[in-house]
Amino acid sequence: MSRVSTARYLKSDVVVAGGGMAGVCAAIAAARHGARVVLIQDRPMLGGNASSEIRMTVSGADVSGGRPNARETGILEELRLENAVRNPQRCAQMWDLLLWEWVTREPNITLLLNTSLDGAIMAESPIRDAPARIAAVTATRTSTEDRFTIRARIFVDCTGDGRLGAEAGADYVVGREGKAEYGERSAPNVGDRLTLGSSILFQARDYGRPMPFRAPDWIQPISEEDLRHRPHQPFSYGFWWVEWGGELDTIKDNEQIRDALYRIALGVWDHIKNGGNHGAENWALEWIGLLPGKRESRRFLGDHVLTQQDLEQAVLFPDRVAYGGWPIDTHPPRGIFARDEAPCEQPRLETVYSIPLRSLYSRNIVNLMMAGRNISATHLAFASARVMATCAVEGQAVGTAAAMAVQRDVTPRDLAAHHIAALQQMLLKDDAYIPHLANADPTDLSRRAAVRASSEAAGFSASNIIDGVTRNTADANHLWLSAPDAPLPQWVELTLPEPCTLQEVRLTFDTGLTRPLAFTYYEHLQARMIEGPQPETVRDYRIEVANGDAWETLVEVRGNYQRQRVHAFAPRVVRRVRITVDATNGARQAGIFEVRLY
Repeated sequence: MSRVSTARYLKSDVVVAGGGMAGVCAAIAAARHGARVVLIQDRPMLGGNASSEIRMTVSGADVSGGRPNARETGILEELRLENAVRNPQRCAQMWDLLLWEWVTREPNITLLLNTSLDGAIMAESPIRDAPARIAAVTATRTSTEDRFTIRARIFVDCTGDGRLGAEAGADYVVGREGKAEYGERSAPNVGDRLTLGSSILFQARDYGRPMPFRAPDWIQPISEEDLRHRPHQPFSYGFWWVEWGGELDTIKDNEQIRDALYRIALGVWDHIKNGGNHGAENWALEWIGLLPGKRESRRFLGDHVLTQQDLEQAVLFPDRVAYGGWPIDTHPPRGIFARDEAPCEQPRLETVYSIPLRSLYSRNIVNLMMAGRNISATHLAFASARVMATCAVEGQAVGTAAAMAVQRDVTPRDLAAHHIAALQQMLLKDDAYIPHLANADPTDLSRRAAVRASSEAAGFSASNIIDGVTRNTADANHLWLSAPDAPLPQWVELTLPEPCTLQEVRLTFDTGLTRPLAFTYYEHLQARMIEGPQPETVRDYRIEVANGDAWETLVEVRGNYQRQRVHAFAPRVVRRVRITVDATNGARQAGIFEVRLY
């Protein structure tokens, strides 16, 4: 250790390495379930590819708004809804600050920004051939000249590149599997180490007057012929297909890839400005990324390797804890220089698919889990699961699992084998979605209640609030919706079979998952949401309880815009619970997906 560096020792239950969307959601989930968490991020802000440094869109299973009822809920939805209200201007730095706020307000999280994980210390065991286990990790923060050693019981690799797992000796692969390895019909005949490349984005603005651009002499010249398969309008948000590096090592050659992407990005802009009539006379660059957005590097091997068949057949794994739905989105390894090829192939999946817990922990390091683009998947399955909204729901699942493994003193493998139902039910309780799983929580009093409402729209019964599913599905509605001709306020009421002690009410509202919303890829970050509160969401409501004839108001909320609200209060004996909706954020009807009583 350097003479001027200060040695610092931390101890936690869970270490999360990597502060992208997977790591943020993993850390928050674990902390909310009582685990002490250290979150290590090597950049000055959180968000990874979604941060202001890179500015990629958080895409997921709803596939650019074209698949209703597939949007990811849970922690990611919470963040998106907050951003839609507090950052309608879609300022990238405000998104950074929102992620920082959400992490730092959790008392169980110690956040280490500008800190690079650089080593793993393995546990010693007196037992011959004992499974490998991480005892601690090391990390360096040069800005404060600190050297950390952090001990924990569960370690979660959300670094994207898999730095933690690689340091620990976890089994991993790089590149494309051959057709024979997993029987994937779209795999190449022979495997190789080629990957998806990296991208640098830029943003441009119309200044309302001519804005000339004189290119530096070091740019990569780009012609219209080079871009004949790459539409380059509109140009306000740059182009994801400014991509290169898939033929190199995206880790070891990252600096070379970045420098080349600078030349390519400015070459594309020079072509737009000076290479023909693109309508860009009044446009000028406002921002260009200085850090490549990386798509692919290491993928760890778990007890299950997710395959193309798993996605296309939408296999319902018994240990499923997350889901995806983005197309199997492969790109030519040569990136923009594959001028005779389309910039991507995106065969659409018929429905969402499930992701098993067995793909989210290492097969050879017993206390290592992972979420993000480094999960246990083939290159083809990864090509879908790599998008950030899918990474985020994996993160929530892994963070919840890590906290549960600590509390029960079991390994992630034991959790998948013997405690999976408890984990799945906890995720559902926290508003995560797991395909074809419903609330079966035996402690939820609402499941025994009789339900009635002041009014009902056709097909949207009051009883839907206790059917255990918190979104509409292809075969059924699961929302209570008041009648369209019944003015607000409207109410829904639960009557228990006998008086019970109540101390918590959980409500899940409609935030427009069913609403079709057309938009372009370039609208960035909150494109799946209306700027501001979602009109379907209940804004003002009351929770009242009764054990006899008299009603007591326990909770009164004004100005809500979140999907899930949890209200805890001093225990009291009740027989009836009524939720009265006084106003929405714009919709004429009141809608509630679920009411839980504890």
